[in-house]
Amino acid sequence: MAVTTSSFLTSPSLPSLDTVTDTLVSHYLVTFFVSVAVGYVVYQRVFAPLAGVPGPFWASLGKGWLIVRARKGDLHRELIRLHEVHGALVRVGPKELSIADLDGIKLIYGAGSQFHKSAWYSVLKGHRTFDPFAERDPHIHSAQKKLVIRPYAMETLKDLEPYVDSTVYHFISRMKEKMTLGEVDLGKWFQLFAFDVIGEITFSKRFGFMDAEEDDGSLKSVESTLASASWLGHVPWVFWTHDYLRPWIGNWLGVTNRTGSLMQRALKEVEERKKRGTDRNDFLEKFFRLQREKPDQVTDTAVISMAAANITAGSDTTAISLRSIIYHLLRNPQHLETLRQEIDTARRENRLSDPVTMEEAERMPFLQACIMEGLRIHPSIGGLLPRDVPRSGCVIAGRFIPEGHVVGTSAWVINRNTSIYGHDAAEFNPSRWIKGNKAEMQRYFLTFGGANRMCFGKNIAFMEMTKMVPTFLRHFDVQLTYPERPLKEKNFFFVIQEGLIVNLRERGDEQSNGGAEKEVY
Repeated sequence: MAVTTSSFLTSPSLPSLDTVTDTLVSHYLVTFFVSVAVGYVVYQRVFAPLAGVPGPFWASLGKGWLIVRARKGDLHRELIRLHEVHGALVRVGPKELSIADLDGIKLIYGAGSQFHKSAWYSVLKGHRTFDPFAERDPHIHSAQKKLVIRPYAMETLKDLEPYVDSTVYHFISRMKEKMTLGEVDLGKWFQLFAFDVIGEITFSKRFGFMDAEEDDGSLKSVESTLASASWLGHVPWVFWTHDYLRPWIGNWLGVTNRTGSLMQRALKEVEERKKRGTDRNDFLEKFFRLQREKPDQVTDTAVISMAAANITAGSDTTAISLRSIIYHLLRNPQHLETLRQEIDTARRENRLSDPVTMEEAERMPFLQACIMEGLRIHPSIGGLLPRDVPRSGCVIAGRFIPEGHVVGTSAWVINRNTSIYGHDAAEFNPSRWIKGNKAEMQRYFLTFGGANRMCFGKNIAFMEMTKMVPTFLRHFDVQLTYPERPLKEKNFFFVIQEGLIVNLRERGDEQSNGGAEKEVY
C-alpha cells in the first residue's frame, strides 16, 4: 500500500535536539535541587551537632520559625509551652538553642561568663560607636560601662527623687480629673507617666505627654524600632543589605529609628538644654560632668547616645512593670488587701509621705514583694537574650554544644521554673519573696538581664515603681472595668500589654494634701 503525502505530513514528528536537551537539563536540575534539599534536611535532623535536640520541625531547618514567632509577637508564650513539653533544651534554629537548665544559665550569664552577645544585637547597634547595651565586644562594653555607669547607681539617683515626686503627683492629679469621666486606660497613662519621668530626670523637663494625654510619636518610634529589630536580629544580613542599598531604595526598616528619629530627639533636647542651662543635677548634667572629666572618652556622641537610650528603654520597662504589678494585684484581691493594710498602717503611724519616698518604701516588705512578683510574672523583655558559644564549646544539660552556635534563655521561661519559685510558679504570689529562698530566686532572676550585662536602667525603674505603686493605691480604690478580659500582649523584644482599663474612686480615708499638686522648681 502506498504512503500518501498527506499521511506523512500528519504523522508524529521527533522532538528536536534542543527540546531533548532542555528536558534533560530541567530533570537534572530538579533532581539536583531536590537531592540538596533532602540532604540538608537529613543533615540537620540526623547529623548536625544539634540533631536530636527536640523542638519545632521547621526551626531545625532555618530561621523562619523564629522570624514568624517574632513577627506574631508571641515568642515568650511559645517558649514556655515548648519547654513544658521538651524539657531543658529546645532547638529554635539550626544552630540555636533555648536553655532552661539552671547550671547552664549560670554558665551563660554568670559573672565572668565567656558567652558574648550574638549577632542579634548588631541590628540594634547599627553604626553607633557608643552603645553599652548592644555592644558585642566585651572589652569595649566594659570600658563604656565604666564611663557612664555612675549616674545610674541608686545612691546617685536619689538626687533625682524630688523630680520623680513631682511627676508622680502630677499623675495622681490627672487621675483625679479623669476618674469622674468613667473608665480610664491606666496602661496608657502609665506609659505617658514613664515618658514624662524620663524627660524630667534626663532633661529637667517633662515631655508634657500627661498634659496632652498623648505622646508626640516617640512611643510609635520606640515600638517600630523594637518590632523591626525583634525579627531582623535573627537575620542580620537582611539589615546590613538594606543598610548598603539604603541610598538607592530608601528606608524600609523601623529599627533605623534607634539611630534616626530617637537620636534626633535626644540631640534636640541636648542642644536646647545647652542653651537654657539648669541648676538641677539631672542625667544630662551628670553626663556633661563626666564629659568634662574625660573629654577624650565621653564624646558628644556618647552623651546623645545615653540620653536616647534613656528614652528608648527607660519608658517601656517602667510602664510594662507598673501595668503588671497593678493588673495582677487587681486579679488577686487577697494580695491587694494585704498591701493596702501595709500602706494604711504606715500612713496611720506617720511613716508614709505623699508621694511615698524610696526610703519609706524600702521598709515595706510586702510592697517590695509585690514589685518583685510583678517583675517575675511579666518580665519586660520577652526575647532569648542570645549569646555565642565560646571557642571551646560547652556542655549544657549533658549536651555538648560546639563553637559557632547560639544559646539563650527567656526570663519568661526561667521565671516560671518550679524548682526555684515553687509549685505555684505560674501564679502571682508575692508571699514567695517573704517566705521563700529569696537569694536563690534572685540568683536566676533575669528580668533585667544577666549579671554580667545587667540593664543600666534597672534602678530608674525601681525608683519609679517603689514610689508610684504605694502612692497610687493610697489615693485610689481601683477596679478592672472588664475583669473577664485578659490583657493583650505583644512581644517585640519588650512584652507590651494593652487593655488595662479601670474605674477609679478616691479613697474615703484619703489623707493627702487636699489634691494640690506638689511641684519642684
